[in-house]
Amino acid sequence: MEPTLSNLRPPRGSRHRKVRVGRGMGSKLGKTAGKGNKGQQSRTGYSRRRGFEGGQMPLHRRIPKRGFHNPFRRELAIINVAALNAFSQGEVVTPELLLERGIVGSRRAGVKVLGDGELKVALTVQAHAFSKSAEQKITAAGGKTEIVA
Repeated sequence: MEPTLSNLRPPRGSRHRKVRVGRGMGSKLGKTAGKGNKGQQSRTGYSRRRGFEGGQMPLHRRIPKRGFHNPFRRELAIINVAALNAFSQGEVVTPELLLERGIVGSRRAGVKVLGDGELKVALTVQAHAFSKSAEQKITAAGGKTEIVA
């Protein structure tokens, strides 16, 4: 029979009756209600801390920690000036265009242009950051640099 709005049902086996714990020995989960015998975990109100390993030193305390980890770090996708030769004379290079052409793998928090290599075409390059040498090479080739917010 084809299901219609008037006779919709969930698929067989997808809905289960809730297990009623602690309702007599015949229910499989009577007496201790699946909590075993005695101990901290059998008591009411027990809740385990995140990362708790039964008194063993937890993993996040066992592994070594060194240095400072800045939670506000902005990771920029990096591209060199030499890669900009793939564009034609006078073109406006944007982070979206770099991503579209596959020159940048992912934009991350932005794009930074570094000064490795030579630039042979005059371009208007829009990026989130430029190194000093990249800026000099782009302007020397007759192009412009624009910082995107």
